[in-house]
Amino acid sequence: QVQLVESGGGLVQAGGSLRLSCTTSGSIFAYNAMGWYRQAPGKQRELVATVTSGGSTNYADSVKGRFTISKDNAKNTVYLQMNSLKSEDTAVYYCNADLSTVVGVTIYWGQGTQVTVSS
Repeated sequence: QVQLVESGGGLVQAGGSLRLSCTTSGSIFAYNAMGWYRQAPGKQRELVATVTSGGSTNYADSVKGRFTISKDNAKNTVYLQMNSLKSEDTAVYYCNADLSTVVGVTIYWGQGTQVTVSS
């Protein structure tokens, strides 16, 4: 069974930094892509950043230049370094993984981690 475990959320002042981590476990044949999404109260879940198996990255315009997604294949972990945080970055952040497993290609989600930026 595949699991995604997130960590690193918390409360930070505007202008500060946080680093989120998402570690996967289970019977995984291949990591096709991984990413981070977020959902603020009353809003739809939105893409923050993604990274493919080849290392290509994609960012939402609102976080370009401030956030960096990276992965450590040896640790089965993807990170989101968030700098220059703004109050509008406050949301629950979800890890997302597009994985090839015994059941085929499947999208998995983490449980979410709260990020709160105080102004």
